[in-house]
Amino acid sequence: MNLSDYVSGLKDPIRPFGSEFDVLPFYALVGSRLAGFLGDREIATKTWLPKGPLPMFLRRGSKDEPLSARELAGVTPEFVELRRNKLDEVRGKLTPLQQKIWRYFVPRKLADFFYATNSEKPGKPIDRVFFDLDRGKGITAVQAQQAAMLLAELIVRDGFPKPFCCWTGNSFHLYILLEKPRPAEYYEERFQFSKNDPIATFTGKWAAEIRKQVSFAVEGGHEKVPNVLAIDPSQTPSGKLARVPLGSLHMSDAKTVNGVSIPLELKMLNDKKLVGELGEYTPARVVKELGALARRLPIVFES
Repeated sequence: MNLSDYVSGLKDPIRPFGSEFDVLPFYALVGSRLAGFLGDREIATKTWLPKGPLPMFLRRGSKDEPLSARELAGVTPEFVELRRNKLDEVRGKLTPLQQKIWRYFVPRKLADFFYATNSEKPGKPIDRVFFDLDRGKGITAVQAQQAAMLLAELIVRDGFPKPFCCWTGNSFHLYILLEKPRPAEYYEERFQFSKNDPIATFTGKWAAEIRKQVSFAVEGGHEKVPNVLAIDPSQTPSGKLARVPLGSLHMSDAKTVNGVSIPLELKMLNDKKLVGELGEYTPARVVKELGALARRLPIVFES
């Protein structure tokens, strides 16, 4: 049996053993569709801990042995079944790659799925500019949708390629996929937001234009403020992380999944029912519709 058949046969793809979580089979299946968007870029996981002094911990290529989405092809149903046990009990039955995957995706825990937006090494050139539409308390997902639609229009108006958009499970992300890699300074000069000079770059200018067209507060930058929607490009530079645009679980706490990331077509931002429909996605539905959803992902790298 291959992994796709194994996951498709599960009642809940993130609970392969009944009541206990294991996100690995679901994420490995999703990862097989992300290679064209991520290439060999390093992935990262944020594992949620229900007990202990820290609420979560991060595995990433800058601190740990790097792992790519392509390497998740090393996940098999047999490997997943071994995860009913403790790592030390089955280590001898695992390849070095499977042991590395195990450390990134801890059994019996929920985890977010991220990747290095533009490499894990600071200062490297960038091939994409990433905007997180971050909802402060009091800002609704419908309002974030409205801002995402306006931001997409402004990006195109100002001569950039048509952006790619996705739902995060809670809000929206937009990407400008550059026609060729640009030096790190390109982000700093054109998109990095500064409170001291808010409209010095496109981020602040676009936030100001959107603010004039909506009935809620919109600001540039990464500071999360109640009743403000932040247009935040700060996870663009190399050394920063972004949520994968397909299949990343979104959690409200260590035991509760309240959303899942979904790639979108820009025209969908005009749909007044969009947020409600996106809120109905579960891991099981993502598995069922995986082929159709994956076709919305831009192909940036050759398989």
